[in-house]
Order: sequence, then structure tokens, then C-alpha cells
Amino acid sequence: MSGILPSAASLYHRVRRIIPALEWAAFSDDVEAILALKRERNAVILAHNYQTPEIFHCVADIVGDSLALARKAMATEADVIVLAGVHFMAETAKLLNPQKTVLIPDLRAGCSLADSITAEDVRLLRQRYPVVPVVTYVNTSAEVKAESDICCTSGNAKAIVESLGVPRVIMLPDEYLAQNIAAQTDVQIIAWKGHCEVHERFTPADIRELRESHPGVTVLAHPECPPEVVAEADFSGSTAAMSDYVGRQKPPRVVLMTECSMSDNVAVEHPEVEFIRPCNLCPHMKRITLANIRAALEQNRHVVTIAPEIAGRARLAVERMLAV
Repeated sequence: MSGILPSAASLYHRVRRIIPALEWAAFSDDVEAILALKRERNAVILAHNYQTPEIFHCVADIVGDSLALARKAMATEADVIVLAGVHFMAETAKLLNPQKTVLIPDLRAGCSLADSITAEDVRLLRQRYPVVPVVTYVNTSAEVKAESDICCTSGNAKAIVESLGVPRVIMLPDEYLAQNIAAQTDVQIIAWKGHCEVHERFTPADIRELRESHPGVTVLAHPECPPEVVAEADFSGSTAAMSDYVGRQKPPRVVLMTECSMSDNVAVEHPEVEFIRPCNLCPHMKRITLANIRAALEQNRHVVTIAPEIAGRARLAVERMLAV
């Protein structure tokens, strides 16, 4: 870390339209401590797009969706990686950085999708469909990745599916993502019935009510939403694709049908855009706080470990994705 180092006071300027001054007063001590701890430990913080603005804009070094975090994790020269996100993301960072210390600030930061399938489930699917390749969403445990042929994200799923050059694939575990990708390709997709507890709650009626209440609003939906929600939206894409859309198209008024901290984070970069916020929070993402990021760096907790016999196979599935 070199150059002019930021302070909590200077960082507040970035988020002053999103975070009230009184609220920032409760954050500033932790921000200052985290900035110092990163320097002392040669640590970087990777933050997913669903993290709150004081984490995403003020202490994170690398931000983005799952694919961006996976790619950029490999390039860091830090000794310590703190993953401000959920557990499968920390595992992915560890898979790609086996020699580095990877920390997750709260072990309870899980994922309904990751919890919806086990390695044994994948083995049983392979018995039922013995010649069909398994494409596994990164929102899964390392054990499930290890049973897969290749991983994907919501942003590259179509490209991954079509890169295999086969007529049929198994796509796990998000049923809605699989259905939304199936509508875009001629490849037959066998889906699993896993759902994201945030995105499955959105309905077409929600979109129609938003359009009625906010005339002219542009609706962007994450592909983990049900297909009928995606069909009602103006655009569907990963968190990175939604952010890029806002930056490119500059819609006067927009709603992001995804975890609501995403809107706060994109709004910081685009003050000219009005964001309507139908707030569905991810309880797992919100377990990550400035306080437990600070504690992770101070106490070296919680260290992410993956059994070697699982890590090698899981890493191969992730690396195949990154090669595509």
C-alpha cells in the first residue's frame, strides 16, 4: 500500500449522500482501525456488491460480483484476504489463493442456494444422467464444486453452458437461473430446485406496482429472480451487468430487483439517477459488519480451510470457468 493513505473523514465524502453524518460517527472508529490493520497485516478486503456502503466504498480494496471477486482474488499480492461476503465466496478466494490466509468475519454468513444442495446430491444426479456434464453456480460449497465439471456465475452462465458443445447439461443449484438461461439457448438444461431467498420473493405484481407508482421507471432484474419477473423487466443481468447498465444508459429513474444494498452502492457512483428501492435484504450478507471485519483482522478469525482432496477438484472447476 503506497501513496496518500485515506482517512475515515476523507472517505465519508464518498458516501455522504447515502449515510447520515450521525450514523457515520458510529462507523468512523472502525474504519480508521481497519485502514491501519490492513497496512500492518498486508491485507486486502474483497467486498461483494451486496455489502453496505460503509464497507463497499470505504474499507474494501476490491469490489464486484462473484466473478470479479474470483478473478481479482488471484491477482492480489496481499498476505491476508478478508472476504466481506458469504462463505462460498471466501472458499472460492481460498481455492484460488491456497497459500494466503483467507478470513470470513462471520461463519454464519451462508447462502440459501449453497445450502440447497450437497455433494451427495450431485453424485446421485450423475448416476441418473451419467454422460451429462454438471455446470455448478459459484453459489455452492467447495464440496459441491468438487463434484462438478465446471462452475459458472450469473454473468457468464450462458457462455459456460454453450462452451461445452453438448446438447444437454445439468445446471445447479438455482432453478430460476437455469430456467432463465434455458430461455436464451438451445442447450437443454436439467435444473435443481434451489432458490435464492432474496430473489425468489420478487413477483411480476411487484414490478407492475412499481411502474404504476413511479411512471417511466426502468426495471432491472437479477437472473436469480423467477422467469416471470425477468420477463416483466426491461433488462436482466448479473449485479455487474446491472451496474454497467446504469452507468451506460443513465436511466432517469431505475429499480434494481435484487438485494437492496446494491442500489445504495450504485447510487454513490451515479447521483444523477433516482433509485427506487424495493428492499429485500440478504440476512447472510448483512452479518458482515465493520466491527467483525475489524475483529477478523485483529484476531485472525475466522480462517477458511478446505480439505486438500476437495480443494484440488473444486479449484479445477473454478479455473475451467475462468478460462472461458
